[in-house]
Amino acid sequence: MLGRCLLVSIICLFYTGYANCADSILWKEIQIPMTEADTKGLEAILVWPNTPGKHPLALISHGSPRAAKDRPGMTAISYLPIAMEFARRGFTAAVVLRRGYGQSGGIWNDTYGSCDSPKYLAAGLSSSRDLHATIDYLGTLAQVDTSRMIAVGVSAGGFATVALTADSPPPGLVLAISFAGGRGSTADNTVCDEDALISAFGELGKTSKVPMLWVYAKNDHFFNPELAQKLLEAFNKNGGKATMIQPGPYQKEGHFLFSTTGIPIWTPLVDTFLANHGIALTKTLLPLPQPKNLPAPPNLSSHGKSDFAAYLRSPPHKAFATAVDGSYGWRSGRRSADNAKVEAVDTCESQGTKDCTLYAVDEALVKKPDPDAL
Repeated sequence: MLGRCLLVSIICLFYTGYANCADSILWKEIQIPMTEADTKGLEAILVWPNTPGKHPLALISHGSPRAAKDRPGMTAISYLPIAMEFARRGFTAAVVLRRGYGQSGGIWNDTYGSCDSPKYLAAGLSSSRDLHATIDYLGTLAQVDTSRMIAVGVSAGGFATVALTADSPPPGLVLAISFAGGRGSTADNTVCDEDALISAFGELGKTSKVPMLWVYAKNDHFFNPELAQKLLEAFNKNGGKATMIQPGPYQKEGHFLFSTTGIPIWTPLVDTFLANHGIALTKTLLPLPQPKNLPAPPNLSSHGKSDFAAYLRSPPHKAFATAVDGSYGWRSGRRSADNAKVEAVDTCESQGTKDCTLYAVDEALVKKPDPDAL
């Protein structure tokens, strides 16, 4: 028993980022080697149950922002709360940023070209190559079982996940889930050449044999319910095995249902889909790591205090800034604590006040200068 405890302690010391060894879920930031991604590789995080042995992989793929300038600022760590939901269900979850996003190396590879003549199929297959490289590497890790894995993606990552099921799918891929999957949205209810996107889904349906769940909220303005239905029909008509659920409206934009705040809505959908296919790995969900119980700033409104509670549950690197008039701003899942500090103050001051100061950084309060000190 002593030897096992010592081994676990060594593993925790080596692997964890902000997770505590006593937590039931561990995580670390990793780099996925890929020749086309140069020496940087692919930015990723790995999240797994704190129990011995391998766990089935849940590969999570991100979306693509409409503005190119937003791609470098993306981080894998911002998906930590989502990844933990899969880890607490018995999976080793991995979030990987494809080439050209965040700090992943290589050239942005999943472009579909011009809006006038989009090459959606080529973009999906290119994204799939990054996912294949990720699976190949993760299969070598002690925490990962790729013989019975699932793939999950959102928006452009949902489309990449659909492509993965059709593009020489890994033999261990048993189920896949696409949240709001698609490409080419340039504005609300505006997609570059919808017929081309429908055709691409139809082509992928010809070789996709993996059972899939597709989820599109009824107020998704990127890929609205009518378009989603056309994508489903084209995919399944050619041999695909997708089932679609269209939940009711989610906040102001249903496209962002697969998010931290959407967890109470999308996790039951995932649980039912997994159970229906015999992939329920745990009878009881593992407990999530508990955030530090910091006091909320005293000048916040009730809504602000609710946001501060959300801040405490959010992933690092993060910061919370406040002003005397009760204004506040916060950012989480940033590249570094320094990035989070700057962005939190900027967010606070964007409300019109100029006296915003940092209140908390990650899980520590910022010590204020003593006005009586010499």
